[in-house]
Amino acid sequence: MTHISNTEQFRIWNGADGHHWADHHARYDTMASGYDEHLFEAAALSEHSRVLDIGCGTGQTTRTAARRAHRGHAVGLDLSEPMLARARQIAASEKLTNIGFEQGDAQVHPFTADRFDTVISRAGVMFFADPVAAFTNIATAMKPGGRIVFTCHREPGDTVSEIFAALAEYVPIPEFSDLDPGVTNFADPDQVRDVLTTAGFAAVTATGFECLTILGRDRRDATDFLFTAHLRSLVAGADTTALRKAKDAVEATLRPHETDLVRIPARGWLYSAERI
Repeated sequence: MTHISNTEQFRIWNGADGHHWADHHARYDTMASGYDEHLFEAAALSEHSRVLDIGCGTGQTTRTAARRAHRGHAVGLDLSEPMLARARQIAASEKLTNIGFEQGDAQVHPFTADRFDTVISRAGVMFFADPVAAFTNIATAMKPGGRIVFTCHREPGDTVSEIFAALAEYVPIPEFSDLDPGVTNFADPDQVRDVLTTAGFAAVTATGFECLTILGRDRRDATDFLFTAHLRSLVAGADTTALRKAKDAVEATLRPHETDLVRIPARGWLYSAERI
């Protein structure tokens, strides 16, 4: 039985958004891959690690963990059955045998106590309805002294701000701080320290980083994908003329970043803590 507390996120990730991520998993993973170096360097997995990947999506980070912990085990947890189905399919095609995927809400999932020595997440912990309850529950799955390492988004840098400003010329959009909670949660390190400390973690660290993210083959390809992916909810309902002008404006902001591919700077936070 799947225990669900965050019913709204469950609805979203088992609907159109979840299917879009599952269908375009390679594209999304490529865009997020700049976070991986920071995540796995901090996680410092051993060949015997037992790893829990929160918000694993289609399982790229879970598979990386399983390969590094080849004498251990990696489990990916996510709300989205479409994404988990893709994750299982890819793991099977890669013949990974020390890996598993479970559908569940980390806030209330009935974890086996003291099962994992490491918890990781690549931008997958920002969607909890009650973050303290979620991390308290995650802690029950960890061995005492176990480490949790995760990445989250920071406030946008200049390039991302330019994209939103270009879009806003033709489509009304909210400020960054007013975007959907999953996008902006945990951009404040003080908030994260309070959440993790209250949930039973110590030695909390927050490290800002910047990396390059690949948006597409060229500026037209990148713009088209952004409008069907990350910007889709913002442009829903826009009339045809406004949408065309918004696309042209966003495409123009990407011109300086177009070489062999379109790469733009992305900013993130790397958080780590230890279970008491």
